[in-house]
Amino acid sequence: MNKSWIILGVVGLLILFLVFSVVGSYNSMVTKDEAVSGQWSQVENVYQRRADLIPNLVNTVKGYAAHEKETLEGVVNARAKATSTSIDASKLDAEAIKKFTAAQDGLSSALSKLMVVVEKYPDLKANQNFLELQAQLEGTENRITVERQKFNEAAKDYNTFIRKFPRNIWAGMFGFDKKDYFEAAQGSEKVPTVQF
Repeated sequence: MNKSWIILGVVGLLILFLVFSVVGSYNSMVTKDEAVSGQWSQVENVYQRRADLIPNLVNTVKGYAAHEKETLEGVVNARAKATSTSIDASKLDAEAIKKFTAAQDGLSSALSKLMVVVEKYPDLKANQNFLELQAQLEGTENRITVERQKFNEAAKDYNTFIRKFPRNIWAGMFGFDKKDYFEAAQGSEKVPTVQF
């Protein structure tokens, strides 16, 4: 009789340990998943800040370089495409991030062309409003880099957590999938050739 109570006690303790392990792991996975989603919101936030600066920048340039219509329209169109591309934080996979990045890269390219056009207009380069907008845009580009890095760190923390044993079992049971990272654009590993 005593032996059966000991066996039942050990089995009960193992079941309790298993339940607490599952509950603790599940709650930690939810917390880390929410951290990834929250960091994704920060990434979108800084991209939105950049998009919000662009109309002011375009209007300032338009006053000086009205005949650069094609370049200005390119920036406006790229901004429209970039702001219309959004991703549900619960569906962050490689394809979605790639689509989002492609739209943002299109805007970056259009902005680069605009900055080349600006070089032709010394009065514009000296305009205080333009200089402030340019500084804000540069600051925003730095923020984008920082937030993308933080997103990758949050995704790495989450991915590492759900892939360790025995959490990988619970993650599979509860549908916690690996998150993808922001990656450098193809060809960015090559050093550009500069010729004078």
